[in-house]
Amino acid sequence: MTEHTIDRLKWIMARLRDPETGCPWDVEQNFASIAPYTIEEAYEVADAIEAGDMEALKDELGDLLLQVIFHSQMADERRVFDFDDVTETISDKMVRRHPHVFEDEHVGDAEAQTRAWEETKARERKARAADDPDHSALDGVAKGLPALLRALKLQKRAARVGFDWPGAEGALAKLREEIDELSQEVRRPGADKEKLADELGDVLFSVVNLARKLGMDPEAALRHGNAKFERRFRIMERRLKSAGRDLNGAGLDEMEAEWRQAKAAE
Repeated sequence: MTEHTIDRLKWIMARLRDPETGCPWDVEQNFASIAPYTIEEAYEVADAIEAGDMEALKDELGDLLLQVIFHSQMADERRVFDFDDVTETISDKMVRRHPHVFEDEHVGDAEAQTRAWEETKARERKARAADDPDHSALDGVAKGLPALLRALKLQKRAARVGFDWPGAEGALAKLREEIDELSQEVRRPGADKEKLADELGDVLFSVVNLARKLGMDPEAALRHGNAKFERRFRIMERRLKSAGRDLNGAGLDEMEAEWRQAKAAE
């Protein structure tokens, strides 16, 4: 089989998973062991997009697609579903959630479409939960999501039922409150690690909430912060090297002085 189609990729994965003639590593994998790679590949797609590297994006999208094929193959081996079931499910979902495209419903703009999308998802969740006495407004927020993204999704779910600050000021005040509580715990003699982690988690959760109220993506803001730190750190390194200094030999005061120079240069 040499065609460049999805069938070729499915065939390759089936061969890799063959218990007799396949790759020992691929054969040994299961859903749990592959899940971290799936997450990693999604982030590498995002990196390629941020870098504007279309060749890398093509490559990374292939890696991400392979993850879907891998999970589908393992499910097929258990006779629970296969890749065609995956594509049928997502196709049905996309048609169902876009009645303004596939039916006669009208949506004015992208913002209205976002609201309609969320309303459709809410109806689907309500239908699934009709016979569930333990149903919660927070159901369906995957526990395997990165913590920053999961915090944002939990907050959005809570906001839909009215559990939310009316504006950014309330979220900012809550952040200050959580920072104060963390400060008190840090200053406490023999501070308990679990309590510190608890208070730090509250601060981080509050930061995400403030970002949401400001209409900002906390992940994008943190990625920007990471890039800024890396850029300034590298400038600091170069300045020290040009002065014949090494990071390991430079003290904190010297590095801080160079950091301020790097910051000022921007």
